[in-house]
Amino acid sequence: MDRRKGGNRDANGSLVEATASRLRVESDEEAEEVGMEVEESFDAGVEDEQAAAEVIGSEKTSADYYFDSYSHFGIHEEMLKDVVRTKTYQNVITQSSFLIKNKVVLDVGAGTGILSLFCAKAGAKHVYAIECSQMADMAQEIVKSNGYSDVITVIKGKVEEIELPVPKVDVIISEWMGYFLLFENMLNTVLYARDKWLADGGVVLPDRTSLRLTAIEDAEYKEDKIEFWNNVYGFDMSCIKKQAMMEPLVDTVDANQIVTNCQLLKTMDISKMTPGDASFTVPFKLVAERNDYIHALVAYFDVSFTKCHKLMGFSTGPRSKATHWKQTVLYLEDVITICQGESLSGSMTVTPNKSNPRDIDIKLKYSINGHRCQVSRTQFYKMR
Repeated sequence: MDRRKGGNRDANGSLVEATASRLRVESDEEAEEVGMEVEESFDAGVEDEQAAAEVIGSEKTSADYYFDSYSHFGIHEEMLKDVVRTKTYQNVITQSSFLIKNKVVLDVGAGTGILSLFCAKAGAKHVYAIECSQMADMAQEIVKSNGYSDVITVIKGKVEEIELPVPKVDVIISEWMGYFLLFENMLNTVLYARDKWLADGGVVLPDRTSLRLTAIEDAEYKEDKIEFWNNVYGFDMSCIKKQAMMEPLVDTVDANQIVTNCQLLKTMDISKMTPGDASFTVPFKLVAERNDYIHALVAYFDVSFTKCHKLMGFSTGPRSKATHWKQTVLYLEDVITICQGESLSGSMTVTPNKSNPRDIDIKLKYSINGHRCQVSRTQFYKMR
């Protein structure tokens, strides 16, 4: 995996850190620089107090990162530089302009407004860009700078709390997906907007997502991440292992690590599904493609735009071009020895956490009755 090369690790610590504060270091450094500039300006007798305040998110503290992480530029830079993500949306909008031209479009979670700009350029009649974070202020400036103020209206607020100037829209577009598809995602917000504003015959973009599962050999990094706690500078800290095992790892998996086939777990039709469909229990059967060990299961998702002239979309899988979503690795307590043709079977239960629905609880049952390994176990994971 990339993490072995010193790449970005979303490993130790909760996944809240991986999303709301994944660029905390950069943001803190930027905030310190802003603070230094402000202090120097006061020392110099400069009276303009608005300069620092106009820097979006500069007044935020670490306590605000979880709730308003998308006010920080670094996260948007990461997403915009995700070519797979951004170019796919651009191609869908420009190559299937019949979906957008002369239509009223709602952009849910607009961020910098890039999708709204794509739609405006493709001939949308009007675009309503809803963004809850302070990035809405910057999106407004971006829209103005690019000459689309008469086509794009930026609305700052929560989808569930604002009112649109129009009763219905023809298209809802959103990049709502989170890690593991459902962690820290905006799916329920998109479904709320769909039920409230989408006209009969309207289109949701994207309209289909699929969660998939495979198994990998990962002895080296499991040793580094999990077994490390057995001996920490001569001290037994193995009590931490159980907690470490419960925290899924978001990282990039090398395709060469894959031991089994990849199986579809769940398909979601965003045009028709209900919020309750995001909770599910599904069976799986992973068949070994070679003799090897299995140390972890790996989940990833595909995104599809089926209303285009031809099917368009992208995959976040380990055999596809890397995205900022990477993959989600669930380490197993057992080291499974599996022979070619044998199967690891079980079920996965996914539910939003009761205390915080944006978090995910995962229950994994798995078993194998092979020539060299017989195991049956249930494990629990928490994406926080």
